[in-house]
Amino acid sequence: MKIKKILVIGGEGYIGNILTENLLSKGYEVISYDNLIYKNGNTILSKINKPGYSFFYGDMCTFEKNTKLLKEVDAVVLLAGLVGDPITKKYPEESASINDNGVRKVIDVCSKEKIKKFIFISTCSNYGLIEDNQLADEEFILNPLSSYAKSKIEAEKYLLSLKGKTEMNPTILRFATAFGLSPRMRFDLTISEFTRNLALGKELLVYDADTWRPYCHVQDFSRLIEMVLQAPTKDVAFQVFNSGGDINNSTKKMLIDEIIKIIPDAKVKFQKHGSDPRNYRVSFVKVKQVLDFEPQFSIQDGIKELLEALKLNIFKDVQECKNFYGNYEIDYKQ
Repeated sequence: MKIKKILVIGGEGYIGNILTENLLSKGYEVISYDNLIYKNGNTILSKINKPGYSFFYGDMCTFEKNTKLLKEVDAVVLLAGLVGDPITKKYPEESASINDNGVRKVIDVCSKEKIKKFIFISTCSNYGLIEDNQLADEEFILNPLSSYAKSKIEAEKYLLSLKGKTEMNPTILRFATAFGLSPRMRFDLTISEFTRNLALGKELLVYDADTWRPYCHVQDFSRLIEMVLQAPTKDVAFQVFNSGGDINNSTKKMLIDEIIKIIPDAKVKFQKHGSDPRNYRVSFVKVKQVLDFEPQFSIQDGIKELLEALKLNIFKDVQECKNFYGNYEIDYKQ
């Protein structure tokens, strides 16, 4: 089955913008479905007149009202949600509504409509805390430490439970922590936050410098999603893939060392026992073997491109438009 038209739920978000732009450039038709809870509607402007692009303002929690959209598409990519631990802690009721009920509703509607390819974006945060530096593959025990990760795991379980009960073919991608430039930039993610603060001459306090985390550039995530869309269904249906690459497994201290290579007078202090206990290294053997995917962008590449953008004053309005540049507050009414 040739994929021609794709519904991207969360198409105006940090990764969704990159994915939508890249799919359009490859000749796909894309419907961007988003409720713009971060007041990020201006991202639509750069795409609104591009061939193949259309925008639909909609909520996952009322997705059943918009099933007509599914009559037109060959595949669905579900990126949307309240993304990250801090925002889900701040808005627990909205998080339950969106990340639990909303996601389940989208899955049920897409299953009923027999969507052939359904890509669900999950997270490597599902691994939580690994004490002895083992590499977590897709079969590794899950240890969620946040409501965000718990919601992702519940959605994964539900999708996998549909095997033999649906004509929909889901694929689960457990994303590493994202970095890289995007029209809907986020400065609440580790690499971007560290780089920007040190570039501005601020003193940075880093907790638990030796904790591990995998990272992946938004452009690489976009490329991986397209690879899944084009892969033979038998290779990706009801499969879970850790999404990233060994090259970008890193500790916080290693990130700081890379930034200091470019900003040698950066001011950094280290302290133990922060509020985020997560520590996990991840194996990306499966995604390499099945899809021949490896990241093209290193952490060093991401630091350099962000520093170049900061030099050009592209993000001079970060303080005034803080909510646009991170998942800090939402504008949400169901």
